[in-house]
Amino acid sequence: MHLHTDSFYVWIRTGFVAPYLPEAARQNDVVLDGVVGPWALQPFRDAAKRDGLDLFHVVLRPSLDVTLARGTARETAKLTEVTALPGMHAAFARLGELERHVMDTTEQTVEETADAVRRRACSAVFAL
Repeated sequence: MHLHTDSFYVWIRTGFVAPYLPEAARQNDVVLDGVVGPWALQPFRDAAKRDGLDLFHVVLRPSLDVTLARGTARETAKLTEVTALPGMHAAFARLGELERHVMDTTEQTVEETADAVRRRACSAVFAL
């Protein structure tokens, strides 16, 4: 997949700061939200190393029951097929050296999870 970063700037609804200005540093941080397992990390690691960037990886891993409940309750029809969810959950069950990147979000609301990620995502625990 090719993500054209110039496209990101049109998504900023309020408070846009020209990306080349020093005060745009926070705005220029990129969070990739999706299924990014160990099998997909190497290109990100390579790019971060090449460009001298910090890279952090957080795995949100609620229990299987909660994963199924949340996955099938989505408002969109996409990615709500219950048969695929146990396999995806299992793919993140044993992460070896990446186990320290896991946050158990079973008991958290969406807002609590987002707050926890904001507070901890750029910590040494989640650094790659």
